[in-house]
Amino acid sequence: MNGTPNNSEYAPAAGIPSWPSRITIPAAWALLVGSYAVMALVARPGPGLTAFGDVAQCVAALFAAFCLLLNASASQPRTKAFWALMGFGCSLWMLGQFGWTYFEVVLRQPVPNPFIGDVILFVHAVPMMAAVAVQPHDTRADLNVHLGYLDFALLLVWWVYLYFFIVIPWQYIAPDVARYGYSYDQLEGVENLLLAIGLAVLFVRSRDAWRNVYGHLCGAATLFAVGVYVINEAIDRHTYHTGSAYDIPMVAAFVWLGTTGIRALRLAPPAAAASAPMRDSSLWPGRFAIVAVLSMPLLALWSLTGSAAPPEVRKFRVAVTLIAILVVAMLIFLRQRLVDMDRIRLLRAAQESVENLTRLQTQLVQTEKLASLGQLAAGAAHEINNPLTGILGYSDLLVDNDVLDDKSRVVAEKIRTLARRIKTLVASLLSFSRQVPTEKSLLDLTQVLSSALHLGTLDMRGKHIQVKVENGAALPRVHGDANQLLQVFFNVMNNAVDAMEEVGGGTLTIRIAQVEDNAVIEFSDTGPGVAAPHLVFDPFFTTKPVGKGTGLGLSICYGIIQEHGGRIDCFNRPEGGATFRIELPAVLEQDARPEDAAHFPVETR
Repeated sequence: MNGTPNNSEYAPAAGIPSWPSRITIPAAWALLVGSYAVMALVARPGPGLTAFGDVAQCVAALFAAFCLLLNASASQPRTKAFWALMGFGCSLWMLGQFGWTYFEVVLRQPVPNPFIGDVILFVHAVPMMAAVAVQPHDTRADLNVHLGYLDFALLLVWWVYLYFFIVIPWQYIAPDVARYGYSYDQLEGVENLLLAIGLAVLFVRSRDAWRNVYGHLCGAATLFAVGVYVINEAIDRHTYHTGSAYDIPMVAAFVWLGTTGIRALRLAPPAAAASAPMRDSSLWPGRFAIVAVLSMPLLALWSLTGSAAPPEVRKFRVAVTLIAILVVAMLIFLRQRLVDMDRIRLLRAAQESVENLTRLQTQLVQTEKLASLGQLAAGAAHEINNPLTGILGYSDLLVDNDVLDDKSRVVAEKIRTLARRIKTLVASLLSFSRQVPTEKSLLDLTQVLSSALHLGTLDMRGKHIQVKVENGAALPRVHGDANQLLQVFFNVMNNAVDAMEEVGGGTLTIRIAQVEDNAVIEFSDTGPGVAAPHLVFDPFFTTKPVGKGTGLGLSICYGIIQEHGGRIDCFNRPEGGATFRIELPAVLEQDARPEDAAHFPVETR
């Protein structure tokens, strides 16, 4: 239980050397426990020993709370909650000890029995029990924080109810010091014993650094339970005085808790996989709620039929039970409401994941089809290239042949021009099917756009779509991948064609210009526009019917433009239709000339 883990994964935390703990831990034991033991065994009972004992107990509780709360700065929410609740429990005990010290040191009078601060001393273990339920060594996703608050409130209400049901009647309703002391001792003993058992369970289920921490906490909690029970028994027998040897186990337990906080701060134990099934630790709040709800009516029924207490005590217990049932029912209702909301959120997330998975599956099928089509197009392009090379060669020979007359030469020139156009189209097919290496270089966007237009016009036949290109100046070169930019231009044009096809045709206007240090290309259509321009680049967002699109095309285009250091935007025009604006960083050249600009023909299909 006191061993140090050997796994290098649990090395001392960064920036926290081990030597302060090696000094602080022995010093704390020597100064607090050692000095208390010496004074308890040597000094005679009196005001001086009483003052020393009260102050020493306050200091021991303060030391424990401070050292435990030092670990509350952990990054993991569950670990932070664990140490905060442990420190809060010690702080509650310190608050009750301050009341005890006020009577004995400031007022210089015996502490009354029953003591009004007993309820604070009693409930100090409730936050620690809640800390045990947090299980910071578990790697599961953190539960809803509001559920944790309600579980803690439910635990607190139940223990306070037990205190009011069992102890309070003998303090205020039918005062009886003997019964009060016996009831308090037994109930607090059960509470402290349950805390020690809970820490022992965590010790068994954990490993490495957390096992070390839980072992120390379990030992301290067990020692505290024994020490407090011994003190309560001595108080009831009227043999207790502050500063006596009865206090040594309790003081040692607080010092043990504090030194455990120092060890944990040095070890910085990370979360590890819990050995217990996830469902076992996640169902405890619901099971506890059932136990709490069922125990209250049973206790009230026992008070009415089987208890030998005075009538006023039985009436008080029934009234307390009714109030507690009302409070617990409200807490359970709120908790169930939060659980239902959390489940609805998870169901919606699961439904969205299934829809995205379905769309992704459709996209994968479509990708396979496109890959097969690309291979077919590449094979056809290579087969076309072989006779096309011969056509180009023979047409060049005919044009350069001086024997031909002018009419034959004109025909040969047309053959060569059409053959070169076919060669450009074949090159575009090869590029689109990714049969060319992917690499970035200096590009002329007008040439890339021209290739995209050659491919796009194949899909515009018979659709009454007109393409206009407006370019007034030469575009600067850009650094990019021609195949990827060709894919972007073709995809944007294809979306515009699909949109205008819905309204029976229209005009696609392409504007190219240089704006400051960027090359700008705008695609404007006369279609119905985009329903949600700010969402068109999100994955799986599509306005096309099922089977025609998956919503991944524009998101891929967005990623390509981002990779090229550019920007792509979409907006609806006031006169109707949508515009896609693409900006790419230009590579400025001093010798760029306006006559280098490519001029595209205006075609009507």
